[in-house]
Amino acid sequence: MQYVARSLSAGLFLLASLASPVGMTGSGKRAPLSSTVMEALKPAHKEAIKLKDELLVEVSRSLYQELNLKKFGLSEQAFQYAFKGYTRLREKGLLNREDVLSICDFSQSSRRKRMYIIDVEEKKVLLNTYVAHGRNSGGEYAKKFSNRPESHQSSLGFYITRNTYYGEHGLALKIDGVDKGFNDLANARNIVVHGSDYVGAGFIRYNKFNGRSFGCPAVPKAQSEKVINTIKRGTCLFIYHPSRKYLTQSRILNS
Repeated sequence: MQYVARSLSAGLFLLASLASPVGMTGSGKRAPLSSTVMEALKPAHKEAIKLKDELLVEVSRSLYQELNLKKFGLSEQAFQYAFKGYTRLREKGLLNREDVLSICDFSQSSRRKRMYIIDVEEKKVLLNTYVAHGRNSGGEYAKKFSNRPESHQSSLGFYITRNTYYGEHGLALKIDGVDKGFNDLANARNIVVHGSDYVGAGFIRYNKFNGRSFGCPAVPKAQSEKVINTIKRGTCLFIYHPSRKYLTQSRILNS
């Protein structure tokens, strides 16, 4: 894993070097490179991007296996997308805390524990619990997603957690949607992480599947404080579904 991490760092450094459209003057100041030089760099630039993507896949695969996420029910594909986006947000300096990555896998039945909170640095699963999707996204399975206010559907993509507050559901956590066009209206829709009695093992004991929210990733009431306090203040949260539109059009995944 350390070798792979060093390789990734080297690849990212190479990519950053090749992507910079400037050179150094004798005075130490940066000066624009000529268009001829930039044209000459294009093949190497493309190779660096390819190398970076290959290294990301290698690192995520190694981490997926080390965390034994298959045992927890999370697919390798879902984790690879999550890790790729998390890495890009980290590179841009958007994460206040880089240690925690949370994934809500909405390709799974709501009867499953489909929320995964992972300590990437310590390489361990901190929490694995239930999470609700929006009532208009589907029944047992989420199938429809929207960024539109009043849709009562879940929004796919990457979020950055913010501060907590106390509302009608008790302790709740604000989250900013940073996937433009897919979840960037989360604040306007009041999409937050909160606890609820309609989510959890007790609820599905007497129901076909877990209850649904107005679009919030609601978690079991009994675990809500632990979930919220673990992921608050600037960590990455990813809501996943293998929707072709999202996977091909997300700027974070395809930048």
